[in-house]
Amino acid sequence: MQARSERTRHNLIQAGARMFNEHGYASATLGRIVAVTGVTKGALYFHFASKDVLADAVQEEGSARLVDFLRRREDAGASPVQVLIDMTHWLSRALREDPVVGAGLRITHECVDREPPVTDFHRVWNREVVRLLREAAEAGELRPAGRDEGAATLLWATVCGLAAVAKALPTDELARRLAASWDLLLTLLVPPHEADRYRTHAPDGDPVDVA
Repeated sequence: MQARSERTRHNLIQAGARMFNEHGYASATLGRIVAVTGVTKGALYFHFASKDVLADAVQEEGSARLVDFLRRREDAGASPVQVLIDMTHWLSRALREDPVVGAGLRITHECVDREPPVTDFHRVWNREVVRLLREAAEAGELRPAGRDEGAATLLWATVCGLAAVAKALPTDELARRLAASWDLLLTLLVPPHEADRYRTHAPDGDPVDVA
């Protein structure tokens, strides 16, 4: 029974994410989500008392996928700076390929006047950027200019800016431009002659999880 309930909740989050991502928060009604999933309204309200609650669950899931990717890169031994680079490549793909991540960002933009939701994608991105920069500084990876608020703000803006171009450029071109951007950013962040230590193109063999 519990496994079935978890599957239903998972399916509702996926359906909600697709609706939010494709149609926007205002147009994504619970009735349309029920029709897509085939569950009863009673089952939907058992898991999510309102559209706001479902939207928060979608944002939580998208943020969890981001954090999971970062943990996998760290567990694989990637340095903090390399994880930062890989995060931007993952996000550029996830915003295009994963409706949960795309919906999380769209909800954040369209619900700016709401009380702060349980999870805000921008806040999660900023938290992870700041954390990785702090760990990079502690590991001696950064030059002095890479340790101040300016560096954190620049990288956060870079991450958030991906949302504006992720769907506007072909995948290969976006990846190429992002790598070129990191070639420049590394000259500002890391000590001279250290930039060659880092791979600026996307990591291989770690596809976006759209389960």
